[in-house]
Amino acid sequence: MYAAVLALRQVEPDKLVVAAPVGAPEALAMLRRVADDVVCPLTPDPFDAVGSWYEEFPQVSDEEVRASLSVAQ
Repeated sequence: MYAAVLALRQVEPDKLVVAAPVGAPEALAMLRRVADDVVCPLTPDPFDAVGSWYEEFPQVSDEEVRASLSVAQ
């Protein structure tokens, strides 16, 4: 997410808001330094893993990522 925000900053948006349903407090603090606003209703401490906050959180294969990126181009 941090890298995405930095990349989007290059196109000079009027406002850049990061939103996620759950996040680690440390990660959100980093995002607040580069985004205009950060919205995240759940910030458990300790955070553990993002997958523990979802009923289903399947792994995404490298091939699925490549396919998604090729469509986005």
